[in-house]
Amino acid sequence: MLGIQKKLSKSFLALLSLPATAVGFALSTQIAALSWLLSTRFGLDIHDVAVVWLAGPMAGIVGQPIVGAISDNAWFLGGRRKGFIMIGGILGALMFLTLPQIGIISSSLGFEGVIVVATVVALLLDLSINITFNPARSIIADLTPEGKKRTSGFTIMQLISGIFGLLAYFISIVLGNITLIYIAVVLVLLFSVVPCFFIKEDRNMSADDLSEEDKAEKTSVIQIFKIIYPLSGFLLFAFYLILDKLILHGKWEAYQVNMMYLSVAITIILGIIIVFKGMKKQTNENEFHKIMVAHSFSWLGIQSMFVMSFFFAKEIIVPNLIDNDAFANSFTTFFTGKTPSIDDTAGNILSLAFLLFNAVGAFFPVLVLEPISKKIGRVRTYFTSILIMAIAYLFIWKFGNTELTFYTGICIAGIGWSAVISIVFAIMSERVNQSKMGLYMGLFNYSVVLPQMMTVGIAALVKESNDYSMLYLMCGISLFVSFLFWLFVKEPKSSSNSHVPSGGGH
Repeated sequence: MLGIQKKLSKSFLALLSLPATAVGFALSTQIAALSWLLSTRFGLDIHDVAVVWLAGPMAGIVGQPIVGAISDNAWFLGGRRKGFIMIGGILGALMFLTLPQIGIISSSLGFEGVIVVATVVALLLDLSINITFNPARSIIADLTPEGKKRTSGFTIMQLISGIFGLLAYFISIVLGNITLIYIAVVLVLLFSVVPCFFIKEDRNMSADDLSEEDKAEKTSVIQIFKIIYPLSGFLLFAFYLILDKLILHGKWEAYQVNMMYLSVAITIILGIIIVFKGMKKQTNENEFHKIMVAHSFSWLGIQSMFVMSFFFAKEIIVPNLIDNDAFANSFTTFFTGKTPSIDDTAGNILSLAFLLFNAVGAFFPVLVLEPISKKIGRVRTYFTSILIMAIAYLFIWKFGNTELTFYTGICIAGIGWSAVISIVFAIMSERVNQSKMGLYMGLFNYSVVLPQMMTVGIAALVKESNDYSMLYLMCGISLFVSFLFWLFVKEPKSSSNSHVPSGGGH
């Protein structure tokens, strides 16, 4: 074991963050390049693009809990998590190599369009990300104690991941999305594989670290459903979507928006029941359920933004430009001397916006959120950030038709994003069985992937309205619902009584 690991120093926490950074860079590359690639190179509309993006949550529904549960008990390549991290990184690098070639692959296979091959490639890419996603975060929780040190681990992870996320969007603006994809091949491979040779995992978790309830807990299909039942509404929409797309070939597509409303209503009702149940008796299970419901509405809004903001930029912002003169194009023109097309302009606006979004997400946790959370608690810090994000989305809905106002709103929304990808994991990880961290990380990810599937419903609603600003109204409402549920989440005890070891930390 390295000395930096024994001391839990900042350098070790940084090393521990690199696999999660690989996942973050892969996701940033997807966000910057996938919608742009499918729309501009292959002519897919907003709804078809949303369908391709379904590959991610479909992979997550199956992959993450399975990988998480297996990694809790398996031991290969020197650890419970490291083997999955390396396998996922290698597979992800291979899929990024394939992504620009989907047109050639489609033609060679005799398909008239690219949507089938695009979906398969996106599915395999997302499967690789899902293989790495949970172990990369679980290993941080495994090797740090509960409380402030674990919060520091996730915060440093977000800082490093956020910086590389910024790099991804900067590369997208300056060198283009195709170059970004090939850089992702190298970086994802290195950051997933190399750190695993310097990290030592504990083969056996001490039973003394577990509560009697955790020791007695058994894993079964029924138990798993009991854990995720608060998301039954989102599950209903997922089953409907799979049935419609894979079996009925779109015959029930006309019911998408109504099914979305029904699924959201069911989830809200279940969330209210869980809140009232927690008022009578507070348990870790109840707190975990409240966090799942609240987090699901955060991701419904956030993923809708990621998938459809390219179309918002193209249809709402670009028409207001004079002679296609966007500030975002100045970087491309300066470094390449080329004048971007309208489609490339929309892509540049989106990449610059998400660069700013991730800049706030990278630095805000360390500079602002962590010091505030030490004073008022992580939960209060978190739901305040979510409220700010909701307000930012509503600002973009009303005033985001220019570059300046769009970037302003996105920067403010970045405050919420910084909390979503840092604090929430530390809060959640203290409400679950520590010996089954991988399984719970995977099941918790249902509160991410199931709402992601519902973005197809949001896309249908936006397309029907013929008003692309409607996207940010839906995002704002979703984040506000999340904020309301977070108001009822209790602060973990370790937040107030944990000691920060002298070996490092903030």
